[in-house]
Amino acid sequence: MKKIKIGQIGIGHNHASALMSAVKKFPQLFEIVGYAEENERWVLERGREPAYQGIKRLAVEELIESSDAVLVECEVQDLTRIAKRCVNAGKHIHMDKPASGTYEEFETLLNTAKEKNLVVQLGYMYRNNYGVKKCLEFIKNGKLGEIYSINAEMSTYHSPEYKKWLTSFDGGIMYILGCHLIDLILYILGEPKKITKFFKHTNLDGVDFPDNNLVVMEYEQALARVFVSSVEVNGWGRRQFFVSGSKGSVDIRPIENKIQVTYSDLEIADTPYADRKILLDIEDIPPDCRYDDMVQEFYVYIVGEKENPFSFEHELKLKKILDEICLKK
Repeated sequence: MKKIKIGQIGIGHNHASALMSAVKKFPQLFEIVGYAEENERWVLERGREPAYQGIKRLAVEELIESSDAVLVECEVQDLTRIAKRCVNAGKHIHMDKPASGTYEEFETLLNTAKEKNLVVQLGYMYRNNYGVKKCLEFIKNGKLGEIYSINAEMSTYHSPEYKKWLTSFDGGIMYILGCHLIDLILYILGEPKKITKFFKHTNLDGVDFPDNNLVVMEYEQALARVFVSSVEVNGWGRRQFFVSGSKGSVDIRPIENKIQVTYSDLEIADTPYADRKILLDIEDIPPDCRYDDMVQEFYVYIVGEKENPFSFEHELKLKKILDEICLKK
């Protein structure tokens, strides 16, 4: 089995240590060359985390030169800029989310990767969610029929410090959390015909940013609703992804561990005025296994055993839609 030489640029992204911890679990797949971080603040704050113990700190250019593939885990604002440096040097990348910079910059990155036959994997964690995978399987097999609606929610009651960080981004919490849900809706339904957004500022804790947000995506016959909030008590416990079609429905709620998935179809729901559904058998899932699955998929994409189902075209459309929703006009 061929080992991939892999390094990580940046430890400032919120998913950074989880990705490196996952890579360390698979020494048969990866040889870790080191990590690079140019901001001393992050070295002081996160450099002592267990994920980075025993791993060399290298300069960015040295790390790129030494690697076959790079985990781009810097601060969100710098993701596309750093990823472009890696792709220009001919390296496969796992790039965390959401894609930063302008649409044109991200398009250039993807075009270069395509020309060089490089893998670009984006770190949208729900792509590896067991409940989401089951739902996508049902859609592919026609068990839900034509999809008419998707209801998606991903909220948290954030600390004042986290909310202050969110003021850095146009779109606030919709940009950082809503992107996960918009990603899945785009994958299932494609590009919407119309988007309407409702961004509210609660000013809770004296922090002013869009922290209570709703987006409605309209299709020919379907509607998708995305709600994200930084001020929802027990928001984590109520995160959900509900897909309804002409033949059946899947309800993933909660979408985080412990995942629960229910399914209903016209035979199960044999009367319109009762709650008729079945609880699907989702195996006991260890915490953070989504990152384990993510890095293993990254490996098989690189060695050519499997093609990434989230195409460059999908990633570019997702960037376009996120910019339409989140950027101030």
